Amino acid sequence: MISLNDVLKNHKGFSKVISSPKPYMKLDFSESNRDLLHRDLSETSVFSDYVFKELLRNNTYTGIGGYNENRVIYKQKEHFTKQEENPRCIHLGADIWADAGETIYAPLNGEVHSFAFNDQYGDYGPTIILKHELEGHPFYTLYGHLSLDSLDGLYEKKPVLAGEKIAAIGNYPVNGDWPPHLHFQIITEISTHKGDFPGVCSIQDQEYYLSVCPDPDLILRVEKIS
Repeated sequence: MISLNDVLKNHKGFSKVISSPKPYMKLDFSESNRDLLHRDLSETSVFSDYVFKELLRNNTYTGIGGYNENRVIYKQKEHFTKQEENPRCIHLGADIWADAGETIYAPLNGEVHSFAFNDQYGDYGPTIILKHELEGHPFYTLYGHLSLDSLDGLYEKKPVLAGEKIAAIGNYPVNGDWPPHLHFQIITEISTHKGDFPGVCSIQDQEYYLSVCPDPDLILRVEKIS
């Protein structure tokens, strides 16, 4: 049987998750970005200025990237370092860095699987998970760091159409206290999770989580400027 990765790779009908007129620039929050090693980004306003004013050149670009990235920025957020022996640092989704209020669209038909307000510091904030099926393969897409009103009127199994507005990017602090961005993630095995699923894992768990969280670019497919 053809794998879900191949199904997603060959599918021609995805709608854009964010319809930004700005070109996309790949952002790097790993140790390869030497600039991060001497910056204190624990204050969200400082972090936001760094992303939008410096990296995205006064908001000239839309930022994107982060899948399977070993991120140094999590060392400044206790939410990811509670287990000191196995801190979480491997990012399992793609981040799209755009203004708060930017509209988010469903990439294909599906239904609402679950939703929640994950309101711990450093968490997802308002979160929606959709369920989809392509060629007999069920899978899920997660949308984190949303505006709080994105959860209004939702209910489990609510139908969603490709290209339909499903949410908007939230602002800090309601979005988990991050600079405005969308965390987009594909999930193949969701188990009993509802309204939440790990978006960052430890190096020890990396192999498993990457096996159940395929590359979001299989759906997003945007051209990036490095």
